[in-house]
Amino acid sequence: MSEPKIVDKKPVVMALEPGKYYWCSCGLSDNQPFCNGAHKDTDLTPVAFEIAEGKNVALCLCKNTQNAPFCDGTHSKLP
Repeated sequence: MSEPKIVDKKPVVMALEPGKYYWCSCGLSDNQPFCNGAHKDTDLTPVAFEIAEGKNVALCLCKNTQNAPFCDGTHSKLP
């Protein structure tokens, strides 16, 4: 299994409008935190999620969250 690349050890907080999004789980996308297809040479796949109403979200950039795509604080336990 491929290991994701840690992009940052803190989440990105952003306002998202209603719609469907694809969170990068591999850490290779140059469009973080969203997928751009860079995972094609890994066994990792993007995580689809939907926002029903506009809101602020904290999206994981350490790629180790247990609540993908949202930050769960795991980054604070990484070396």
